[in-house]
Amino acid sequence: MSSARYQVIIVGAGLVGAAAALALGRQGLQVALVERQPPDTSLHGLQPIASRTPLVGRVPDDVWDTRIYAISPASQRFLERLGAWPLMDSGRIQPVYRMDVAGDAGGAVRLDAYESGVSHLAAIVESGRLQHALWQALQADGNVSVYCPAAIESIEWAEPFSSVKLSGGDTLEAELIVGADGAASRVREWAGLGSTLTPYGQSGVVANFECERPHRGTAFQWFFDSDILAWLPLAGQRNPAVGGNRLSMVWSTQSHHADELVALDAATLAETVRAAGHDKLGELKLLTPAAAFPLRLIRVESVVAPGVALIGDAAHGVHPLAGQGVNLGFGDAEALVDPLARHHRRSRCGDVRVLNAYARQRAEPVQRMQAVTHGLHHLFADEQAAWLRNSGMRWVNRLPPLKAALVREAMS
Repeated sequence: MSSARYQVIIVGAGLVGAAAALALGRQGLQVALVERQPPDTSLHGLQPIASRTPLVGRVPDDVWDTRIYAISPASQRFLERLGAWPLMDSGRIQPVYRMDVAGDAGGAVRLDAYESGVSHLAAIVESGRLQHALWQALQADGNVSVYCPAAIESIEWAEPFSSVKLSGGDTLEAELIVGADGAASRVREWAGLGSTLTPYGQSGVVANFECERPHRGTAFQWFFDSDILAWLPLAGQRNPAVGGNRLSMVWSTQSHHADELVALDAATLAETVRAAGHDKLGELKLLTPAAAFPLRLIRVESVVAPGVALIGDAAHGVHPLAGQGVNLGFGDAEALVDPLARHHRRSRCGDVRVLNAYARQRAEPVQRMQAVTHGLHHLFADEQAAWLRNSGMRWVNRLPPLKAALVREAMS
């Protein structure tokens, strides 16, 4: 048994937690990162960061993650500053140049990077590859003490230091404990930070496909029968001149229908998804098994308290229709680093006055995104609002300045 003292302990080494630890470590803070288990890197032939040997080796090109993220340009710049983005295989990063959104009664909107004066709308990456890059950067920096695998038995809140007891008997102390441990955050629970969970009664079904025709860097989204179907372009090119021929699907649908989709055989699922997408990219071939996850809105009363702060899914949950969940999390990480870096030499990291600066900065963008996604979900679930939503889409599509403003908002 041993003990160690830090300024910040981050619980949860997923994408957002690892990024926050990396950023804080580079600011000279004493940081520990606690993770119950390494990410499932065995699928990719990678070694977990818990290994004492360097993380080396190339991920096999024929292996694809089911979990895909659309990284905004703002998040990409954050990851570039951390040194993680350059560690990614550029051949597995797919820029999104256009997004075609279709309603259920003739409404349509096209968002175009070129028309908006930007290079791309987002970058599509696989979760495991981005996770691996972040952990490589952590190991290369050597500024963060990583406890993995390590389970937390209890947290004793106190000032100026709270104590974290690990299952192996070790005790860690820190001025600030950051909960980056997901939607079912135990740190949030232990800290008594109240939250409200609103189930949508839907699940998101995800799977990857090879497509007959090239996607040309275009993302597609359809609203129909209370469902939302999104196709995200994946890297992997048949012909560099015309773009890739793989896509990632997210189908938000009633939970019973999600179960039916997951139970379909590969050929039937591919045909069902092709038909739902109006044959936009021709025949589809399943690359990864379908999986489903429940959709829910999570609102947290306060994301900070003396000695504790929440980031990522521990701090908020949004409907995935805008694909902004992980970007909100990276925004949290970046916003938390700023006041801690500026004040840690004259104030404790757990000082609630310092943490309130983070909470104020993140309140408006999180509430705005939750309001937009929640409102759109109900708008497209209401059969009586068909004329309103489709007319609105046609109206927006005829106003290039408004579309450019929407693009800039999504990129920030």
